Amino acid sequence: MSTREDKAHAMLAELKRSGLKLTPQRIAIVRELAGDETHPTAQDLFDRLRAAFPTMSFATVYNTLDALAAHSLVGSLRLRGARGAVRFDPNTSAHHHAVCDRCHAVVDLPAEPLDGATARRLGRQTGFLVSGEERTYRGLCARCADRSSA
Repeated sequence: MSTREDKAHAMLAELKRSGLKLTPQRIAIVRELAGDETHPTAQDLFDRLRAAFPTMSFATVYNTLDALAAHSLVGSLRLRGARGAVRFDPNTSAHHHAVCDRCHAVVDLPAEPLDGATARRLGRQTGFLVSGEERTYRGLCARCADRSSA
């Protein structure tokens, strides 16, 4: 089984455990998202699946994504300038993002997990219980940078 299939299977199992019915539409949404590295919006997924499920509502897509996010099976990002919509990320490991200011592509960047000493130090300094760190790097993706130099 591929990583995408494994991820989809785990997501579907958790949705089922949470009491959501696994409809053909929900299964298709999860399978479409599971290996998608583009950080799609709910609208992106709705548009991709519309031909296969013409009666599916946008609310079904959004509610499915919301349930996945509530169970920490996907991340949700609201990135300044990236079309303003919430984008969904099936990569739940520690990572940062690079966002292209021109085409709004989002790319995952590796990150070291937040170590306990840093989290405790920040907690002492701010009183805030730190559980994670996210960084967003902005600039031009390789494709847009190539177009700029041409």
